[in-house]
Amino acid sequence: MDVQQFDFELPEHLIAQHPLQERTSSRLLVLNKKTGDILHQRFTDLIEHLVPGDVLVMNDSRVLPARLIGEKTDTGAKIEVLLLKSLGDDRWETLVKPGKRMKPGTQVVFGNGLLRCTCEEVTETGGRIIRFHYDGIFYEILDQLGSMPLPPYIHEQLDDQERYQTVYARERGSAAAPTAGLHFTKPYLEQIAAKGVQLAYVTLHVGLGTFRPVSADSVEEHIMHAEYYEIPEETAEIVNRAKAEGRRVIAVGTTSCRTLETVGKANSGKLTPTSGWTDIFIYPGYTFSILDGLLTNFHLPKSTLVMLVSALAGKENVLRAYQTAVEEEYRFFSFGDAMLIL
Repeated sequence: MDVQQFDFELPEHLIAQHPLQERTSSRLLVLNKKTGDILHQRFTDLIEHLVPGDVLVMNDSRVLPARLIGEKTDTGAKIEVLLLKSLGDDRWETLVKPGKRMKPGTQVVFGNGLLRCTCEEVTETGGRIIRFHYDGIFYEILDQLGSMPLPPYIHEQLDDQERYQTVYARERGSAAAPTAGLHFTKPYLEQIAAKGVQLAYVTLHVGLGTFRPVSADSVEEHIMHAEYYEIPEETAEIVNRAKAEGRRVIAVGTTSCRTLETVGKANSGKLTPTSGWTDIFIYPGYTFSILDGLLTNFHLPKSTLVMLVSALAGKENVLRAYQTAVEEEYRFFSFGDAMLIL
């Protein structure tokens, strides 16, 4: 399958640069995955499409303030470090800019010495393995010195860092937000639960592979980056009961979808309480084992996320919906509008 099949024209002014004042005030495009029919609504209309017994599965990963600006101890040159993955023992896989200044042995200081690091090795993909040195609690220091690692297509500063977190974010570890959940407020989730919809949570720590373009010419040749996930016992029980009783399981975001499908696919359509690393790649031709519906944002052309959405709703339906979204001037990407596929 040619990657070019998932391309579409996207005017740059439709890329949302900041969140709306109210989380729930975004628009909602509703796509019927069987007929391809489209509805144009507001996000607050989501509740109309949910029925008692539905299960809404959300990713409770919390974004780390993973972008650090420091200085080399020998020359004072500025270095930007982006944390990607904890390797334990204060060692992290990172991306650094400019990379040529960060050779093994290089030492960098952040926040007048509150935090220091040493570069240990260069990875195959050009990243750096670094070890941090500090007194106190690492994550408290990171909260003090770090900033949000906004996606490369967002060029404006974010005034309120919490707007790049979901209201239910709990488990620290993501390098990017699971953005479909940014539309919810706590009162709106309470409203949905009061209707008889069950809310369940998984954790998947989003890596920067999310933003990496597909460099292969053919879809099947693309290699996904592995991301850490956890499914708690309560969520496994809620989802398994719903599937056994023929009720719908709707994922909030592609990260929740990939977590559910990773475990469901390996266990004949059932969830088990488990954790691990997933590099599942969902594209047209994939048979879903858990998912019945998906709430998601609008994604980059030729991205693995457009391919995932196309696997659920059909490539022609999705590309037509995206074309309509462009014509209707929906806001795209992390701070953009939402799409519901049922």
